[in-house]
Amino acid sequence: MLVILVAGGAAAFVYVTDEAMHAPGPQANAVRLTVQPGRSVRGVLNELEAHGVLRDAWMVELYLRSRGRRVNFKAGEYEVPPGASGAQVLEQIEEGRVLLAAVTIVEGWSFADMRRAIAAQTDLAQTLAGKSDADVMQAIGHPGEYPEGRFFPDTYRFAAGTADREIFALAYRQMSALLALAWAGRAEDLPLHSPYEALTLASIVEKETGRPDERARIAGVFVSRLRLGMRLQTDPTVIYGVGAAYDGSIHDRDLRTDTPYNTYTRAGLPPTPIALPGRESLLASLHPEVSGALYFVATGNGDGSHHFSATLEEHNAAVQRFLARLRAGTAGGAGAGTGAGAGAGSAAATIPPTGRRPTFQGQRP
Repeated sequence: MLVILVAGGAAAFVYVTDEAMHAPGPQANAVRLTVQPGRSVRGVLNELEAHGVLRDAWMVELYLRSRGRRVNFKAGEYEVPPGASGAQVLEQIEEGRVLLAAVTIVEGWSFADMRRAIAAQTDLAQTLAGKSDADVMQAIGHPGEYPEGRFFPDTYRFAAGTADREIFALAYRQMSALLALAWAGRAEDLPLHSPYEALTLASIVEKETGRPDERARIAGVFVSRLRLGMRLQTDPTVIYGVGAAYDGSIHDRDLRTDTPYNTYTRAGLPPTPIALPGRESLLASLHPEVSGALYFVATGNGDGSHHFSATLEEHNAAVQRFLARLRAGTAGGAGAGTGAGAGAGSAAATIPPTGRRPTFQGQRP
């Protein structure tokens, strides 16, 4: 190469180094490496050579100098694909195409669950550890707001070193945008007076069923009850009100103890959402399937399905069928992790061996 330089001049030099820069790299497998903040260009190039990504770091440096190129390598963790050329590697690090980690926020989780998942991410810069929920809301620019339900459950990808508050802020923006769009396109004459009430209802629907085909019907039951002034009588709200004292079962004392979230003792929606609802639950709540049903109970078929009833008599018969299957040991997993419904003198439902609660809406057995 040096001989060509002397004989042919600068044009030959440019040609040879261009060809070399776009030739496949030497590595046979993907290579992970970290570019530390403040590293010099020469230091990064030498590290790339040490990892087997570049054949000749000095040649790449000459290539850059000959063109007067000033590069700005972005810090972060990278995964260089097998056979990447020198030009491709430079482009990847200049553009900051870092290796992304991910955290998944699950539909139906509480805000406390979300905080635990984010706190467990070692790739995030934990700036909110030990802070209160109010501090979190302050950190993302929404002081004074109650956090439950305001964050969109999704998988969020991020570069190592990202601050945890950025995930909270992004999830908040995602939910706010979805809620605004869904509210603008809502069905007419709903007994909901604000987007926040829609969010609250969606959180209840989310906790009541995991079946996509039933969400609108579940929402329809609650919408019908709200229109008639009937109490919602839904167990997930009671559980939320019980808080840390919840032991896995709904007891008679829980149904009788008044809290702001006890929809057996109080009419209307609870004061806040009780979980993080997903897109489908929110859309179902704003486009409910109103069929005349006022009650539902798990079928016990093992598929999470429910029997919907328009009358208390039909509902009680469906409840008895479910309990008979439960006693016989033939009832499969039911509900969506929590149950719903109430009735005076009811016997508390206990989590079946599957770990999923039966759902009783409107009248407990």
